[in-house]
Order: sequence, then C-alpha cells, then structure tokens
Amino acid sequence: MLHQLKYNHRPDIGVFLGRQFGYELKRSPVFIKPDLIIPVPLHRRKMRSRGYNQSEMIARGLSEALSIPFDAQSLRKPAVTSTQTRKSRFERWVNVSGKFEIICSGPVAGRHVLLVDDVVTTGATLEACAEVLLKVPGVKVSVAAVAWARE
Repeated sequence: MLHQLKYNHRPDIGVFLGRQFGYELKRSPVFIKPDLIIPVPLHRRKMRSRGYNQSEMIARGLSEALSIPFDAQSLRKPAVTSTQTRKSRFERWVNVSGKFEIICSGPVAGRHVLLVDDVVTTGATLEACAEVLLKVPGVKVSVAAVAWARE
C-alpha cells in the first residue's frame, strides 16, 4: 500500500491509512491526544514531481479520525536533499540535519504536536523535524508513522 501511495499516485491510500491509524490510536489506553498534527514536509521540487505529500495525506486521515486540526504550512523543507534510500544511519542523519525550518511559530507555540511521517527507518527525518519544532516555546512533540523499515 505504501508503494502505491508514494510511487503510483494514490493519495487516497494515505488518507485511508491515516484514518485507520487514527481509529486504532483512539482505542489505545496510552494515546495522549495532541493539539495539532503536522506532516513531515517535502521540498517543493519533490512535491511538484509527486503531486502531493504522502505524509500529509496520512496526516489528513489522522486529523479526520481524531478530530484534531492539522497544519501543513508551519514546517517546511527549503533545502533539497538526496533520497534516504540506501544510506547508512549516519548518512541519513547528515542528509536531513538542519534541512527543515519553521515558517510561522504562532500556530505551533505551546502545543502538543503529533509529527507524522509515512515510514520510519532510522528516525533521522523525524528527529530533524522535531529538533526544529522543539525550538518553539512550549512545544511538545510526539511522532507517528504507519510503517517502519529495517536499515
């Protein structure tokens, strides 16, 4: 399903997966409801070529299922990075470290943010995004992904 979402122009699958994930989270006794959902952003060049951000589609589904607003504008990726595929843990960290920025901290400040990605391999991308978000006063970050992959 993730391959279809990312490479075969099926954003509907992302929304579906996010919705199902949200329904499962609602039933979890350890889930603490966040205030805001933020997807890991894509660089505008990747966004143009793919046509959508797969993490944003998952975030939309989560937002719908959990009745939590999502914000795809406050966090952005202004720098182009090479694909993380076939990189070591350290190479992935170097590739994304410092490559994200907050455009507007207002909607994020003082909130518990659920940062959403499609797949976690080493966590380097989520770490790079969380590092930036945590610089905003009062922000707490939780992370969610629909899949994990071995390195």
